[in-house]
Amino acid sequence: MFNKSSGAPAPLGSTDAALPDFGVKHTPILALAPNGAYKQKSDHAQIPLSLNEIVQTAIEAQIAGASLLHLHIRDENSLHSLDPDTYRRTIDAIKEQVENRLIIQITSEAAGRFSPDQQIATIQAVNPECVSIALREILPDLALRPAAQALFNWCAEQQCRIQYILYTESDLLSYLEYKKQGIIPAAPHSILFVLGRYSQNQTSTEADLIPFLKHRHYFEAPWMACAFGTCEQKCLLVAAQQGGHMRIGFENNLLDANGQLARDNTQQLQTIASAAQTTGLNLASADEARKILDIR
Repeated sequence: MFNKSSGAPAPLGSTDAALPDFGVKHTPILALAPNGAYKQKSDHAQIPLSLNEIVQTAIEAQIAGASLLHLHIRDENSLHSLDPDTYRRTIDAIKEQVENRLIIQITSEAAGRFSPDQQIATIQAVNPECVSIALREILPDLALRPAAQALFNWCAEQQCRIQYILYTESDLLSYLEYKKQGIIPAAPHSILFVLGRYSQNQTSTEADLIPFLKHRHYFEAPWMACAFGTCEQKCLLVAAQQGGHMRIGFENNLLDANGQLARDNTQQLQTIASAAQTTGLNLASADEARKILDIR
């Protein structure tokens, strides 16, 4: 997606020979990740941390075109939490306002605080409609394979749909091998490609998709991308044009395309929803997203 002669960004919708063109015309899911595990009010005053703030963000997200909310919760000290009771209270409060017009996906992220056993315990206690699991966190070594496999099978039985988070091409190759071995069962799930790293001043580029998409013919699951920095929205639109889905929000990026602090999560959603429409992409409703992800 770059003009190779000048290095300047090419117009959205242009073709980069390095990215495979699957000719996919589809209805992309727009997901919001509004807070994440680390950011605080000192990073941005509009980071939603309290239950009321998260609920209000969910309401605004659904109106702005999101069909999925990637949910993180915090404890009384605003630190990342996996407390099942807090998850249940937050999910109930959101559902009271938006009903089924928004898929709620909880995170099992360790964030340096929680072990695989604690992550598993939270997932099974909450039994959400959808959960994101970082493959490298839940299966850091083969000694944990039985526990991870049992979790994946349990989720399949419960129709709790997993989104496996893949940070690198190596993670994707591990995912493919685990599927081949049956560690990841043949049940509906999705995958998330993280374009870049969680680091200071990280800026993703469309080229970060290449290591993942060169294996496109080997995975069938719906896939989504998230990105960092001022090119976040361009990366996500390119992903959608390649047949993927889009996750945006303050968890990964606080900046707009001009490098300025975005007003809030809603502004980020409104901007990318408008850009998607301009490029001919119609965003999935929650009902359509549930069909795509085969969510109960």
